[in-house]
Amino acid sequence: MQQIQVTAEKILNGDRRSLSRAITLVESSRADHQEQAAQLIAELSKSKRTALRIGLSGTPGVGKSTFIEAFGMQLVALGLRVAVLAVDPSSARSGGSILGDKTRMDYLSREANAFIRPSPSQTHLGGVARRTREAVTLCEAAQFDVVLIETVGVGQSETIVAEMSDLFVLLLAPAGGDELQGVKRGIMEMADIILVNKADGDLKPAATRTCADYAGALRLLRKRPQDPDGFPMAMTVSAVTQNGLEDAWQKMQDLSNWRKETGKFDEIRQSQARFWFQEDLKQGLLSVLRQPEIVKLTQKMADDVAKGDLAPAAAAQRVIQTIQGQ
Repeated sequence: MQQIQVTAEKILNGDRRSLSRAITLVESSRADHQEQAAQLIAELSKSKRTALRIGLSGTPGVGKSTFIEAFGMQLVALGLRVAVLAVDPSSARSGGSILGDKTRMDYLSREANAFIRPSPSQTHLGGVARRTREAVTLCEAAQFDVVLIETVGVGQSETIVAEMSDLFVLLLAPAGGDELQGVKRGIMEMADIILVNKADGDLKPAATRTCADYAGALRLLRKRPQDPDGFPMAMTVSAVTQNGLEDAWQKMQDLSNWRKETGKFDEIRQSQARFWFQEDLKQGLLSVLRQPEIVKLTQKMADDVAKGDLAPAAAAQRVIQTIQGQ
């Protein structure tokens, strides 16, 4: 416990090495590490420090890393401390990840007031790593003002990042679809601000048309109680020329300030806390399936199902009854 308190104190003082080690600790699947991580999070939560959490999603190739570097450099120039939590897809075969986001963000990674941490998605779905939420808490405790959460970029179903961010920004490429694409449910309903990237050079006219298409589509969506007039909105930006980045940051601040003034900001965080309680409860229940005796029973039931001796539903019911009996 003393070591946990020492680590917590170092993180509260902004020690980057301790922060990196703490994120590694919360990402570990070892039971003893998970227990230590829970103690560390509880200790750091006493500080009540918060940052503006911005989730960033978009399809692969839309320029998320390029945008984050340009946007992060702008925030650093304004005197803000920026943390970037980037999630890379893991191989379904080997389980490995490239984790190349830090290499892509060459300039931002050199900044003293910026912290970039790539993490593997492992088997977790939804575009983020399983412990990204805890990593956000650690970055807040380490005195960062803005936490940018870059997701894998898996498409329409990548919505879970909205449950851990104050603002959800969706990055789109020019000519990525028409109004019909825009009114598709899922990720579009979660977005607070849509940014059409690469609005420069020959792609600028296409970006302008795409922005207009999505702006029209947003007007067809049902009004959300957490949005003021004019939100959600679509804008064009260029990470290369940096056009529109200042306006985008201003709109993010406007939306965040309005939500704080109206109490919606706290309501959203409270709703997210309930969501993650349910998620942690589900994960805890699923961990029962990894007990040796349950694994053995599950394998036997799977063999019976494969042979046709049992229906899948009946086999699953027997496993559930065994767990309940314990």
